[in-house]
Amino acid sequence: MPQRPLLHPPLLRHLAAAGLLVASTGAMAQTSAPATELPAVTVQGSRDGGLEPSYAGGQVARGGSLGLLGTGDVMDTPFSTVNYTSELIEDQQAKTLADVVTQDASVRTTTSAAGFSEDFMIRGFTIGSGDTGMNGLYGLLSANRVPIEIVERVELLKGPGTLMRGIPPNGGIGGSINVVTKRAQDEPLTRLTTSYTSKANFGTHLDVGRRFGEDNAWGIRFNGVLRGGEASINDGKQNLGLGALALDYRGARLRWSLDAIYSDDKMDDFRGQIAFRPDITAIPEAPDGRITFYPGTDLTQEDRTIASRLEYDLTDSLTAYAGVGYRDNKIKQIFPANTSGGIDANGNFEVGNNYYDSYSKTLSGDIGIRAHFDTWGVGHSLTLGATRLEQEIGNGYSPGTSRAPSNIYDPAPLPALPATRIATQRSGETTLDSIAIADTLSFAQDTVLLTVGARKQTVKTDSYSTTTGAKTGSYKADEISPVAGIVIKPLSNVSVYGNFTEGLTAGSVVGPDYKNRGEVLKPYKSKQYEAGIKVDWGRVTTTAAVYQLARPTAFADGPVSAPNSEKNYGYYGEQRNRGLELSVYGELQPGLRMMASAAFVQGKLTKTRDGLNEGNAAPGVPNRTFNVGLDWDTPWVQGLSLNGRVAHTSSTYISDANTLKLPSITTFGVGARYRTKVAGKSVVLRADIDNLTDKKYWLVSTVRGAYATNAAGRTVMLSASVDF
Repeated sequence: MPQRPLLHPPLLRHLAAAGLLVASTGAMAQTSAPATELPAVTVQGSRDGGLEPSYAGGQVARGGSLGLLGTGDVMDTPFSTVNYTSELIEDQQAKTLADVVTQDASVRTTTSAAGFSEDFMIRGFTIGSGDTGMNGLYGLLSANRVPIEIVERVELLKGPGTLMRGIPPNGGIGGSINVVTKRAQDEPLTRLTTSYTSKANFGTHLDVGRRFGEDNAWGIRFNGVLRGGEASINDGKQNLGLGALALDYRGARLRWSLDAIYSDDKMDDFRGQIAFRPDITAIPEAPDGRITFYPGTDLTQEDRTIASRLEYDLTDSLTAYAGVGYRDNKIKQIFPANTSGGIDANGNFEVGNNYYDSYSKTLSGDIGIRAHFDTWGVGHSLTLGATRLEQEIGNGYSPGTSRAPSNIYDPAPLPALPATRIATQRSGETTLDSIAIADTLSFAQDTVLLTVGARKQTVKTDSYSTTTGAKTGSYKADEISPVAGIVIKPLSNVSVYGNFTEGLTAGSVVGPDYKNRGEVLKPYKSKQYEAGIKVDWGRVTTTAAVYQLARPTAFADGPVSAPNSEKNYGYYGEQRNRGLELSVYGELQPGLRMMASAAFVQGKLTKTRDGLNEGNAAPGVPNRTFNVGLDWDTPWVQGLSLNGRVAHTSSTYISDANTLKLPSITTFGVGARYRTKVAGKSVVLRADIDNLTDKKYWLVSTVRGAYATNAAGRTVMLSASVDF
């Protein structure tokens, strides 16, 4: 099949001048060379939007996609990125997205296994799972939990990603996560995996892939999962039914794909969140990880997604692309609520019981054209693009009237539910439109790469009464977010980079209590400055980055004692995070793989109302986090590999006043796998233990006050995979 070069022609010339051989052979390898010569390198043929090859050790890729900026090598990217492979996902028996992205010290989860949703903190700012992209489009994955079995790659960008993919639905600015769904490979695949998760959760996963037609142009991949039984919570069942079908075509100029995904995720006794009373002077000790605060809860999440993407090479240097997807989501839950303002120092609280159901319907798409050309010796990769996301949401809240005393260490059964369950009704509609332009200019035989671009984002929302259906509010505003980035390569294996980016978060309509009532606040900007260095030592890459990321916060101006009617409401405050990030990944020696990272963050409240708490540490932001993971192929037993992981998070404040502090956390994980053949079939046996010491600790989200959950305890995972 004809292949397009992975690299832009000027870069090919630069590699040739450096003594590197580049060829499209469909595989990547290094061969021995005399000491006086550089080793020959073979690079896999690729296309815009295609997968970058794996790096040494196979746990991460050499690069990934960056939306508007296309797909490229990490050494050519003026941002901090990590691209995790399916090999890492499978070998660590990842069940959710959180199991993957928290391998990086700059990422922490604020929720735990078997909870309502997965939310993350990147560079000290919260990112909801609803802000995860699928093949470059927002809004097509579950806003609660991403089924990892459909994922080929997980692409992590640290810092605002508004230019690359547009404003995320929930406005996260600390970073962005994009998942690339599985496609059929040239090698036929029929893999059956059975799994066990303590205490009594069993699963079966079937993964089938085939290519056919001339030059294997057509591909089909199916993933089906059935999983159920008690897992990380006493008497709490976690059941999943998943079916995902992926079709694709790869021609000489045309590339097309289609994903159809259905998932039914059901939990009995899910892990809830709870607040702390504002008057307590000490945080109670976290309860056992197998306890739910609200026994008797029920959560069902149903998702249907269909998405397609098309790329066509109009010429050898001009490519047009378009993608579109639709997702229908329904959630039904028994939703308990803490009615006493939080738990006291002894863990006591009062609980009510409610129904809370919701739905969302999302249409998401993008379109654009990308051109590669030269002007007076300067290379260009110019892209024009547009995105659109339309989302309708609705809910039905049925409050109960009964109350019951309870305790986090010995939770009482929930009180009676309301007699009537209110049907879901439309509550809001949101439209996110954007147009963008970006150009990466290459100078001096691609030793200097300059990226400039901007995106104009328009946000429109309408709100509706769920009782009458009448429109209760309307909002429309727009803003422009620029980006500038540079990569300088003083040596062929060294990249020094810097960037300035702006993230956007939708503003709001000022409420009726304020002087500027009814004013439509523009999407607010979060500004990041970053500089760093990346060094590829051949089989190990090291990175270092420093950054400053500041986000506005909202409050009313004027003295606290003055009535709101005399004050304007707006984005007058600010939280500023400054950080240093270090990482190393790759293969230290044949058979010994390593991923290690450290993050040091100074989160500070730099602008506050009347200066109250100004200069205090930002709540929920740890100032030190560390991760180390080793994976070793033992020399004494062929096919046996051992691994271990350590994660540390320093203590964190949970309020602006800095009066209450969570202790630091260190957790350990160990695992083993054995690859062999049985009756001529490839077999892989895996065993892993998370939270080896059964550490009891809190995870806290501070987005709208401090809401805590007890982290999952020691968890044993076993699996057996057979390739037929």
